[in-house]
Amino acid sequence: MGRRMYVIIVGAGKVGWNLARELINKGHEVTVIESNLRRYQIVEEELEHAIQYGDGSELWVLERAGIERADLVIAVTGDDEDNILISQVAREKYGVQRIVARCNNPRNLQHFQLLGISPVVSATDLILRLIEHEVPEYGLVHLLDLPAEQLEIIELEVTPGSAAAGRRVGELELPDGALVTAILRNGSGFVPNADSLIEPGDEVLVVLDVGLEEQVTQLFHARPEAA
Repeated sequence: MGRRMYVIIVGAGKVGWNLARELINKGHEVTVIESNLRRYQIVEEELEHAIQYGDGSELWVLERAGIERADLVIAVTGDDEDNILISQVAREKYGVQRIVARCNNPRNLQHFQLLGISPVVSATDLILRLIEHEVPEYGLVHLLDLPAEQLEIIELEVTPGSAAAGRRVGELELPDGALVTAILRNGSGFVPNADSLIEPGDEVLVVLDVGLEEQVTQLFHARPEAA
């Protein structure tokens, strides 16, 4: 059994909340920081003392959460600038060795990379796998290497009437350099094969070469006249 981590998660959206639950269930100590009062109140009903209200980009809020002793800081707010700031502060001011940040907009990916921050898409499953990759000594099973530089990871919701809706992964006319790596459906995710059916409402994670985003997005989003 790996040793117990202390993890600070900034952002109690779907990703942060599910991630906190999973890490707590694995026996780790977790503090979530959330700046939206209503969201904090909702999540606090379940997480109780494991969530604090405040702006995670402010030093005193991070210090109140105990960032000095954190083994891992995860920045998964909806604002890439905040995630970059939190990651920089955690590493440079408080010496946190392991940081995971959510990259909401693939166009900001290069900013995370230039700063040496590992960006992650908004999928709890892949964030857990990145932690498992980055922190093997904690006893978590390594499942997946995330793509290296020069690749983007985008998350797309499949809209009704799109070219992908109702088709199998192997039938998609994806350009060379693009690969569907995960399908998220009804709160859980799976790695698809060529026969996996894509349904409207699915969230699809696609790894692609830089520059293919628009071409790939068109397959999963219905054109206005077809909506």
